[in-house]
Amino acid sequence: MESASELVEFPLLLTPIDSHYRACTIPYRFPSDNPRKPTPTEISWIDLFLNSIPSFKKRAESDTSVPDAATKAEKFAQRLREIVLRELGFRDIFKKVKDEENAKAISLFESVVNLNDAIEDEGKRLENLVRGIFAGNIFDLGSAQLAEVFSKDGMSFLASCQNLVPRPWVIDDLDTFKMKWSKKSWKKVVIFVDNSGADVILGILPFARELLRRGSQVVLAANDLPSINDVTYSELIEIISKLKDEEGRLVGVSASNLLIANSGNDLPVIDLTRVSQELAYLASDADLVILEGMGRGIETNLYAQFKCDSLKIGMVKHPEVAQFLGGRLYDCVFKYNEVSSLQG
Repeated sequence: MESASELVEFPLLLTPIDSHYRACTIPYRFPSDNPRKPTPTEISWIDLFLNSIPSFKKRAESDTSVPDAATKAEKFAQRLREIVLRELGFRDIFKKVKDEENAKAISLFESVVNLNDAIEDEGKRLENLVRGIFAGNIFDLGSAQLAEVFSKDGMSFLASCQNLVPRPWVIDDLDTFKMKWSKKSWKKVVIFVDNSGADVILGILPFARELLRRGSQVVLAANDLPSINDVTYSELIEIISKLKDEEGRLVGVSASNLLIANSGNDLPVIDLTRVSQELAYLASDADLVILEGMGRGIETNLYAQFKCDSLKIGMVKHPEVAQFLGGRLYDCVFKYNEVSSLQG
């Protein structure tokens, strides 16, 4: 576990960081707002977190690894989320559902990869991989509405791929990215991953495998500690080991250039001025940074500027975020920024 003193600034943020970087995308209040009165935006976010507490409480009650789970779950429901859960001994209330979804996704990985590989047109294959990232990103138990849907019906990855909102998405740089993809390859790509299950296994990993096949080195950065159903560093290492064959390949593609890094983070969002030294070292010479998921790529870091190319990709799963962006609920964000050659 990383301690606060060991966290450092992400080395690829545009400098000076103080004037160029603000983690939070949505302004909760402005200088003109009454400091004694909550703003409508603040109230809507408080309501959002309050609405997620019942589903958290239900999972905590059923956590068999914690003695007297029901009583402790009730205490949690009256206070805060992850911090109080840890204080009460609930290390990871989503562990069971994450393990189940990881097992399902692992069983589908090869067939999803083969479907992508069968697409001969490079641009169409890339778009299919991107749609897979969006479809996988639906598996998010931090969204109260999606948590309810998931508990009732589960989710089909391939059906989700077909049922994405039509393009153009609320931020849609896919055509620009397709053009760059056909003309250039990146030496090293850092991907901040999001959820367990279909998200990382059927969405991100087929995309990462395609980058590996094209000659890129890929660093996957995952949370240090559990937060909602986000995949952790230790879980991701285990997932990759299960997916690789005895020769260290991911369905025929060498994984020797695939690295897993502990981001040092324990939240569903991320402040890039506070990452692990390990990640900072591995990322220092990357030429593409990808932030995936609503928390890391939209609610935070949507406007983050980097010294290299960057991609923010995720699905909009909160009405408050859709309203801020001027889009639809379950709209998609694909924001690509190519660094100017003059900037380096």
